[in-house]
Amino acid sequence: MKLIIQRVSEAKVEVENETVGKIEHGFLVLFGAGDGDTKEQADFLVEKLCNLRVFSDENDKMNLSIKDINGELLVVSQFTLYADCKKGNRPSFVKAAPPELANELYEYFISKCKKVVKNVQKGIFGEHMKVSLLNDGPVTIILEK
Repeated sequence: MKLIIQRVSEAKVEVENETVGKIEHGFLVLFGAGDGDTKEQADFLVEKLCNLRVFSDENDKMNLSIKDINGELLVVSQFTLYADCKKGNRPSFVKAAPPELANELYEYFISKCKKVVKNVQKGIFGEHMKVSLLNDGPVTIILEK
């Protein structure tokens, strides 16, 4: 499982010109599930994500978590995180989880995040989405498990 986490001032995701998820201060999380990934891996990543201390405290030091600042999450599924570009110019996605497993893990991950973060928004699994964000910092973290 892979997460690309971006600290944002705002972010939104649109499907067919309709906003389906929108947040203010918090994290935009691009979520990718690999073949064979498990709920235990998702549990680990939720814990890590929600406790990452990358928000500024009163001394402008990255010392606060998303929980500490009452931040928001926008989680977007993205199987292309498993692109393998070692051979040729066309990426292979054979290491990505099959859609049924990926969607199950995506929804599970979101449900676990909702137990920790008040406002969790999401994209629509399997749809063509347009994601926009205002990266704050910029701060971008890659997590894998």
